[in-house]
This record gives sequence, structure tokens and C-alpha cells, in this order.
Amino acid sequence: MSTQNFPLPDVGEGLTEAEIVAWKVAPGDRVAINDVICEIETAKSLVELPSPHAGVVGELLVDEGATVEVGTPIITFVTDPAAGSETGSVAPGTVATAEAPAPEEGGGSVLVGYGSGSGATSRRKRPAERPVRSSVGVIAKPPIRKLARDLGVDLTSVAPTGADGEVTRDDVMKHASQASVFRNIETPEWGSVREETVPAPQAPSGLARGLAPVRPSAAGDDRTESIPVKGVRKATSSAMVQSAYSAPHVTVWKEIDATRTMELVKRLKASPDYADIKVSPLLIMARAVIWAVRRTPMVNAAWIDTEAGAEIAVRHYVNLGIAAATPRGLLVPNIKDAQDLSMKDLARALNRLTLTAREGKTPPADQQNGTITITNIGVFGMDAGTPIINPGEAGIVAMGTISQKPWVVDGEVRPRWVTTVAGSFDHRVIDGDGMSRFIADVASILEEPALLVD
Repeated sequence: MSTQNFPLPDVGEGLTEAEIVAWKVAPGDRVAINDVICEIETAKSLVELPSPHAGVVGELLVDEGATVEVGTPIITFVTDPAAGSETGSVAPGTVATAEAPAPEEGGGSVLVGYGSGSGATSRRKRPAERPVRSSVGVIAKPPIRKLARDLGVDLTSVAPTGADGEVTRDDVMKHASQASVFRNIETPEWGSVREETVPAPQAPSGLARGLAPVRPSAAGDDRTESIPVKGVRKATSSAMVQSAYSAPHVTVWKEIDATRTMELVKRLKASPDYADIKVSPLLIMARAVIWAVRRTPMVNAAWIDTEAGAEIAVRHYVNLGIAAATPRGLLVPNIKDAQDLSMKDLARALNRLTLTAREGKTPPADQQNGTITITNIGVFGMDAGTPIINPGEAGIVAMGTISQKPWVVDGEVRPRWVTTVAGSFDHRVIDGDGMSRFIADVASILEEPALLVD
């Protein structure tokens, strides 16, 4: 009998550290080679670690939820050389592909395929790259399984398109997008707490450093007109520069069939209940954004730098900003607590907001404390754009022009009202998968707006 330490290995991703998500064994459990002992989460994926030894689990050296560096001992084994700890085969249902080498003199076994500090050279396909077959026969890699869990997708209901029947990332995303229209009853309720903060990683420094100020050139004759930068233009330019050089922007977009949105707008315009209210597709877009925010609240959050470090403020309410082109320049007034408004009240609020902005009478209070913004570039005939996030927010949605285009419906090409919805987001606050789900949700409502009618 001997006691062996098992250090956290590099699973082949250039790993420097990982979090112990869940232990699959306990002290006293007997394990065979390649039995899964724990799940770790790296910067890229969730990975199951197999045992390099056959024997009995001695001690768990790291608690669940702890993050440790590669090479840190995480578990001990009491091994029996007679039990054949030098070799083993992959147990069904695990991700392990490596064989454990014979213990080296003066040290414990290492897991081939994860790398080692002892000079082991034998190497097979990395665990994160090998498909996993579960007890129900689904083949999927660990990162794909994690993605499915995050999206609430049942892998057994996903049609695989990968080699040998493997479920791919695209398969999961497509299934989640198609199912989003039918998940309306699962939409979370607005909570009683309006805002909370969560720890955030330190923002990269120096993003805007080293930029020389641009000096206006003097005009030598009357062919050049000088326009002083002041007022709204000065405030807008300052805010856009601040946002562009402090928040790492990423934009995603989706082209959609908005025919049913146009049909709903037409019905609302003809309704006596909306006789004194101007109705446009922007109303449906606003409702869709408010609904989608509840399902992806991080898009409604904000990055906050404090003396103690950075935080992410998650707002459980929506102050919905509407970018408005006015004679004074670009304004972004917002509708306070838009999540509490009915369809009709939201339509009235949009009417008041746009009318006041065009008259140049928007008070400063209406332009403060926004949480997410919509910019309707479609009114200028634009199909799509990559909008800059309003300072203090993490997301902005751009709605393109709605025009008739050929569209495939049930295998036939038909004329449909088509638009493009784009979303820019602060990558410090929300990742691409979250923003993609958000835009997919917005798109699903524009395709099926009847889901949101009061």
C-alpha cells in the first residue's frame, strides 16, 4: 500500500488554474483507473477528471468552489500496486482517454494526456475534445453539455448533425432558438429587489491611454466652416468616446421575418383603444426588449468601478432608453420602470418621449439612470448597424428598416416583411452566448408578437 497525491493537471488548454466544481467521490470510496473523480471548470469548458490510480480515495484536499493553480495537489489515493494501477481501460460514460503510466521513482503517477512536470511524453486525444456518450446514448463533448445545461436544453431532444451522431454547438443553439418562442410561460417574474451587485474581474487598464488629443485645424479661407463643439454635441461626443474606449464592444445581429409584427401594428392602429395613440413597430420592439431582459438580466446590468474594485450592478427594473435624433442632436431619454407598463401605457410613454424630444423639451432627469437602450435606425432606411453602448449600460439594441423581401416559408419563397435586429454589448459584463440568447428572444417576439399582447 502507498499514498499518492494527484495534482491538478493541465488538461491541454494551456491551463494555469481551474475551479473544483463538484467532487464525484468521497474519502473511503474505491475507484478504478479512469473513474471520474471530479468536475473542474476552466476558462473554456467544464471537464471531468478521471482517476490515474486504482485504489481507495484518501483525502479531498480542495473544497468545492475553490480555484487552485495547476500542480496543486487536490486528492490523495491509497493504492495497491497489485491492483494494477499502472494500466486501465476507459470506463463507459467517462471522458477519460488516457492510460496512467507506472509510478516513477520518487513520485506518483501522472495522467497522460493532461501533461506533466515529470517528463511524460505519451499523449492521446484531450478529454475536452473527445465526445461523451451518456447512459441514454447521446454523444456530446463536455463543453456542449455545459452549454445545454446553461440554455436549459435537453440533449436527448436535440437532433445531432456531427460525425457519428455527435451533438454540436450549432445543434444546441439552433434547438434553443427554436424553443424560445414556446418558453413564454417560463419567463421569470420581476423580483422585489430592484438592484444588486456581484463581484467583477478587474477591468483592463490603459485602454484609452496614449491617445493624443485631436486639435482642430484653422481655416485659411471661407471654404471651411468651423462649428463649435458644445452643448448636446459635446456631451454626446464625450459619452461616445468614453463608452467606446472603456467598454469592450461586441455586436451580434439576426435577420428575421417581422410580418406578424406588421400585422399586429396594423390591427392596433385600427383598434378604438389606440385611437389617440401613434403605434409603430418600435412599440413591439420595446415590449420584446423588456420581456427578453427578464430572461437575460445581465444585458440590463452595468459595470461599476469602485475604490475596492469593480462590481457589476444587476438592475431588476428597466429604464428603457430610446435614442432620438433631434434638432439639438442625439438624445437618449428613457421610460422609467417600463417593465410595469401595459402595452397601451408603453405606447403612450413612447409617444410622449418622442414628441418631447423633437420639441427640444426633454428634461435632464429623463436622460439619466437608463438601463438599456433601443436605437431605431430603420427610420433612416438603414438595414443594420453596430451601435455604441450608452454609458452606464451594458447593452443597446438597433432595429433596422422593415421592408418586403423574398423569404422561404414552408419550403416556398414568399414576400415577407423582413428586418434585422442587432445588439452591442459590454463584454466585461455579459458574454456572447448571453447576448445571443437575448437577441434570439427579441427576434422570437418580433416573429410571434401575439405572445406579448396584454
